Amino acid sequence: MRLQQKILLISLGLLLAMLAPWAVQAQGYPNKPIRLICPFPPAGAVDIASRAIAQELSKTIGQTVTVENKPGAGGNIGGAEAARSAPDGYTIFMTTSGIQAINPALYAKMPFDPNKDLTAVTALVSLNNVLVLHPSVKANSVAEYIALAKAKGSEMNYASSGSGTSIHMSGEMFKHLTKTDITHIPYKGSAPAMTDLLGGQVMAMFDNIPSALPHIKSGKLRALATTGAKRDPSLPDLPTLAEGGVTGYESGVWFGLAVPAGTPKEIVNKLNAESIKATKSPEFIKRMTELGYVIMGTSSEVMNDMSRAEVARWGPIVKASGAKAD
Repeated sequence: MRLQQKILLISLGLLLAMLAPWAVQAQGYPNKPIRLICPFPPAGAVDIASRAIAQELSKTIGQTVTVENKPGAGGNIGGAEAARSAPDGYTIFMTTSGIQAINPALYAKMPFDPNKDLTAVTALVSLNNVLVLHPSVKANSVAEYIALAKAKGSEMNYASSGSGTSIHMSGEMFKHLTKTDITHIPYKGSAPAMTDLLGGQVMAMFDNIPSALPHIKSGKLRALATTGAKRDPSLPDLPTLAEGGVTGYESGVWFGLAVPAGTPKEIVNKLNAESIKATKSPEFIKRMTELGYVIMGTSSEVMNDMSRAEVARWGPIVKASGAKAD
């Protein structure tokens, strides 16, 4: 018995010794700059939100938060790097509902499990997408666009920010519900896709509203409809796709902060509290609402619930669409 007690005490001591550095680190957190991995290129909606929260979080948390863009594979490249990072609170990841719920259903081989290898911090913002066309496309309404798509089939195309993103799946949902066969052309982010759309290399895009809004207002793109259940406050005169005749259509996206699994609860709680504080800053509110974002700022538990709901919602849609990505 004494031997067993000694072994137990030694094991307990080793465990406490292993945990002690993390406990000390959590108490003094943060004491150096923090990096925020954005899994998409600069100038897209995810990047805009990443830079906005990084700026405000730097003020509230007392350390510089820098954004690093790690684009590719619908957000999987940046996500995998975040998941492999030390669970010490100095690497934060800007995830999306698409990364959490669509990618696992779309990709045959995921480099990480977003719902196991990451720990939720807070769901920051949500937004709708908007169907925009290059002016050369001869359609001025959803009905006209559907008629054109049925007439020309795969000759028609639409760009996305990458396979598995909300932009891609908004297009797949459109194809599924309208029984059209427009061709999907994936890019490594919304910004390069938008560049080719503006240049006429592609015809359409179901883009996130924040990155499309300036081009809609300037007249460089023609907006037909938004993707939400209700009209979007930033484009109130624009019908929803459901109003335009695509019965049952509803698609949106949310972005949230996550950290590598195993990050101490004290650090997760600290990041959650400071992030929520950052979302309440007048500068953040003004910038986000002007661009069409809806500010959230949830608990980590609510973000987990949201991810589970998205998995249940998008899994069947991805399967029904037949969409796959390598």
